[in-house]
Amino acid sequence: MATTMTTEFGKITIADDVIATAAGMAALDCYGLAGMAPRRAMRDGISTLLNRENPGRGVDVRSTGEGLAVDLSIVVSYGTRIPEVAANLREKVSYTLREIFGIETERINISVQGVKVLGDR
Repeated sequence: MATTMTTEFGKITIADDVIATAAGMAALDCYGLAGMAPRRAMRDGISTLLNRENPGRGVDVRSTGEGLAVDLSIVVSYGTRIPEVAANLREKVSYTLREIFGIETERINISVQGVKVLGDR
C-alpha cells in the first residue's frame, strides 16, 4: 500500500517501504535504542538485532483515516528507562515523517523485543 497526497502541482505517491525506512533511520538516532528487531521475531521468539543496513525492517506502516499508524519493534540498551526511550522515539519519528513527507502520524506503537548490554566486548 502507499500514501497518496494531492498538491496543486499533481499527485504524489509514497511507498510504505520508503516511509518505513525514514522512520527506522529516525529511530536509530534515538538515545537508548540498541537496534531494530524484525516484526517476525515476535512470532518466532527470535530477536535478531538489525543495524543501519536495513533500517526499514522492524517498522510497519499502515494508512488510517487521519494519518499513519507506525509500529516499531525495538531492542533497547540495558540501563535505559524504557518509557523515556519510547517517548523520544515517538517524538523523533513523528517529527521526521512530518518534516520529510508532510505526513501526520495518528499513532506510533512501540514493541520492545529485547534488551542488549552494550559494552567493550
